[in-house]
Amino acid sequence: MFQHTFIGLDVHAASVVGCALVPDTGELVRMQMDSDPAVVLDWVRRFEPPVKAVYESGPTGYVLARFLREAGVDCVVAASSKLLRAPGDRIKTDKRDARLLAEMLALGQVTQVQVPTREQEDLRDLSRLRATAAKDLAHARQHVNAILLRHGIRYPEKTKWTKEHGAWLHRQHFDSPVLQFTYEADVEQAELLAAHLKRIDQRVAAVAKDCRYTPVIDALMCLRGIQVTTGFGLAVEIGDWTRFTGSSIGSYLGLVPSQQSSGQSRHQGPITKAGSKYARKLLIEAAWQHRRPYSRPGERLLRQLDLVAPATRIRALEGNHRLHHKWEVFEARKKRSVTANTAIARELAGWCWSLAAPLQQGEHGQGGRMNAA
Repeated sequence: MFQHTFIGLDVHAASVVGCALVPDTGELVRMQMDSDPAVVLDWVRRFEPPVKAVYESGPTGYVLARFLREAGVDCVVAASSKLLRAPGDRIKTDKRDARLLAEMLALGQVTQVQVPTREQEDLRDLSRLRATAAKDLAHARQHVNAILLRHGIRYPEKTKWTKEHGAWLHRQHFDSPVLQFTYEADVEQAELLAAHLKRIDQRVAAVAKDCRYTPVIDALMCLRGIQVTTGFGLAVEIGDWTRFTGSSIGSYLGLVPSQQSSGQSRHQGPITKAGSKYARKLLIEAAWQHRRPYSRPGERLLRQLDLVAPATRIRALEGNHRLHHKWEVFEARKKRSVTANTAIARELAGWCWSLAAPLQQGEHGQGGRMNAA
């Protein structure tokens, strides 16, 4: 019936439920075991090769997939958002999930996600640490601003969170001892988080200069709005750029409009927001920088352009001009700025791909395409 034994694994922190579809008889063999890769491998090896296993992507990560692959077992990770489930199926158990995975794998209906290397996952954790620290700092500063606003205190200058603004914050005093303590604690928290983020940025900059993604990061930084933390984040979140094309990467990052069509009706809605939320956020923030008129590269951009090959330099300069021209077209058509910026971010993703993918062609051959979630 099948050439492989297909195994579905429902993986949890403390346990794993396996379901194997035996090719000769069509029999289903189930097993519940500890969440130990060695135990899972021992059970998988009870079946005659060739064997192919699958489990859903989730908080348990890719440790099991890498362990099984290193042991010679073909193991893939399925995109949980792309699994087919019947609308009327109201019963969800570990055994059912494992069986569903095995059946979908046998039918070739599993959308695989790329299993990152240990190095890529470590770099990705560093990038996401930076994103979390920046978010925490923004919230802490909002708390400080909210206290001052509620009590009618307004900073007279436009630019905040400078040295002058910090000195001004420390000069503010309230009559209530309780309020004064709360205010000082919020200011202290904001300052500690700012120092924490600065240390992370320094570490990111140091790692970005000497890692496997350094050429890609240098190329991405030739585009306006992309500095070292943004380039580092995009490089490690996407990893292998050769999986995509210039048009498909926007869909992978969830920057294309959703669509509902039936009969003669066709409706496009908000963007799908698929893929990496962090990578999408980085592109949307960078796209705003292309709204400003572009005459000649600034000093930082000129220094960055000197670090890359001539072909990359020419492509990056062309991308900067075209992205700004897109902004001019949207503004002439009186498009909402938020809508226009999302479209520019989708274009920017394509230009990032055009810079990064050629640098990885030698490493990944011709860059075979795969379904990515």
